[in-house]
Amino acid sequence: MTATDSVGVVSPQIANLDQPLLLQCGKTLRQHQLIYETYGTLNADGSNALLVCHALSGDHHAAGIHSRDDKKPGWWDSCIGPGKAMDTDKYFIVSSNNIGGCRGSTGPLSTDPETGQIFGPDFPLVTCKDWVNSQKMLMEHLGIDHWAAVVGGSLGAMQAMQWAIDYPDLVDHILLIASAAKLTAQNTAFNEVARQAIMTDPDFCEGRYYAHNKIPARGLMLARMLGHITYLSEDAMSEKFGRELRTEKLKFNYEVEFQVESYLRYQGAAFVNRFDANTYLLMTKALDYFDPAYDFDNDLVKAFQQIRAKVMVISFTSDWRFSVERSEEIVNALMRARCDVSSAIIESNSGHDSFLMPIDDYVTSIKCWLNNITLR
Repeated sequence: MTATDSVGVVSPQIANLDQPLLLQCGKTLRQHQLIYETYGTLNADGSNALLVCHALSGDHHAAGIHSRDDKKPGWWDSCIGPGKAMDTDKYFIVSSNNIGGCRGSTGPLSTDPETGQIFGPDFPLVTCKDWVNSQKMLMEHLGIDHWAAVVGGSLGAMQAMQWAIDYPDLVDHILLIASAAKLTAQNTAFNEVARQAIMTDPDFCEGRYYAHNKIPARGLMLARMLGHITYLSEDAMSEKFGRELRTEKLKFNYEVEFQVESYLRYQGAAFVNRFDANTYLLMTKALDYFDPAYDFDNDLVKAFQQIRAKVMVISFTSDWRFSVERSEEIVNALMRARCDVSSAIIESNSGHDSFLMPIDDYVTSIKCWLNNITLR
């Protein structure tokens, strides 16, 4: 990271939102907080605000570093910064951690003001619509009256879609990357296996593991290992690991023998140290529930007829979790809805994780599209 292409040291901020938030499940958060970061400068007429929405295990830290000693920049640092694809010389970029998260926004780790106890499993299930309504409160808190663009990959792209449907007058452009209009049965099945791994862990304690000073580490680790398998393509895994052994000879036991086993266990263990199990359950359910056509007689075209924003859709050839075909379904429905839509299919062997990678054609596609936006 160099001084010229990085947003540098950034400090997370907290918005305390006192307006009640009615959730789709029927419950209400009387107040909640969102932790967020901003990059760039809001211009005089407020026309250059861009919202970044994170994916399942993401958070508000999308770019820059938190201190000079910080070795790990934000998860989309390759795309956000001066002169980068999401150019902070042009845009004022806002990135928040969704409600239900575990990185500083109100979620299962927060204290329930009505009981004085940690929410834990009592935190209500949330949806993309709930996240959008919460983000709208943040938007008003920041004095922004519309988004020049809402951008996201995977679950983040679902939020961008929901923004354009629910608040068509407040969104000028949306960028949908590696996503789908709803999950396939296979994707829902992966999520259910991950949830069962967590909930059947003896240390899960019906979601009240905090009170017992426990963590369902084994279940959360397995859930993350399963996720990683689906995020990578077969070619990427073969290229990275092949059949390489950690030692010269087979051990003929159930210890780690292959490099891919070591990688998955490392990723799973690292995830346990930074993520909350109840949040993981919530996020996968939000993925399962996303279906914008549901409120429009199960007709995706009718849902997309609400959209006034210009749309860009990007997919990756090796992404089998959110395949090119799923993005084509979005594009075709947008065209039938008479929306202004462009699309790009990017060659990549990195699977679903491609949307986080600095792939030249991918980054160029984002940069060209955003550079051609005329701010109102």
